[in-house]
Amino acid sequence: MVKRRGSGLGRGLSALMADIETPGIAPERPVAAEASSAEVRMPRRVPTDRIRPNPDQPRRSFSDSALEELAASIREKGVIQPLIVRPDPRGADSFQIVAGERRWRAAQLAQLHDLPVIIRDFNDTEVLEVAIIENIQRADLNALEEAQGYRQLIDRFGHTQEQLAQAMGKSRSHIANLMRLLALPDEIQDMMRAGQLSAGHARALLTADDALGLARKAVAKGWSVRDVEKHAKSGGPTQGRGGARPPATAKDADTLALEGDLSANIGMPVSIEHDAASGEGRVSIRYSDLQALDDLIRLLSKT
Repeated sequence: MVKRRGSGLGRGLSALMADIETPGIAPERPVAAEASSAEVRMPRRVPTDRIRPNPDQPRRSFSDSALEELAASIREKGVIQPLIVRPDPRGADSFQIVAGERRWRAAQLAQLHDLPVIIRDFNDTEVLEVAIIENIQRADLNALEEAQGYRQLIDRFGHTQEQLAQAMGKSRSHIANLMRLLALPDEIQDMMRAGQLSAGHARALLTADDALGLARKAVAKGWSVRDVEKHAKSGGPTQGRGGARPPATAKDADTLALEGDLSANIGMPVSIEHDAASGEGRVSIRYSDLQALDDLIRLLSKT
């Protein structure tokens, strides 16, 4: 189990990645992973086959065309900026990528036998922090990848949305709204990854009664975000006598914000019905399948 740091994120990219922007590349020389217990901040060269990707890398998709373009540049000019690595915790004779997986993948396409790296003695928390921040600030993660990165920091290391907002230079509402996207059905998330739906479409779907059905229509008919917003507000099939849909009770901003926070924290849609007169209310959680229900039960059973 990874120990939680009491100070939270706090350090940010500038501190975690301090001294890595070293111009130039040091002459080639072998590096022994077992000899790198102390932080090494000067670039060195390491055989490409001794470098491993980070299994917790928040970026899951890499454009083939973009990698080919980068590989062509590397063939001509080499790798200008060193990768950041750490000794691989799973193997004494290899290194794990902290930042620079795109360069590593492109270098393999370019058939480079070794790469310039900077070795840092990062713990698991710092590795994930650097990977997320580096991607967000330098390579523009898509909305889902960014949200999943925040979810990892919260679930694995106990960071709060407030801590994330401060470290990432984002507003708390930005992080909360992004994480709400993880509550959408898997099929909708697949549509987003495929580029069929934007983050704007997805945010509009969060308020729909039948988000998946509306998403399928949006893709089939090429709806804009405004189109999805309009259909989400009009709702699904009519209900009640005479085909009239019962009027929805407007929720105040605090209730809506609380719904968003709860949805982001548990990864499932949450609805709060509150009676201001009596002070009573009901909290409803919608899960997509039995696995999601099991996850919810485990979450609620934690002490």
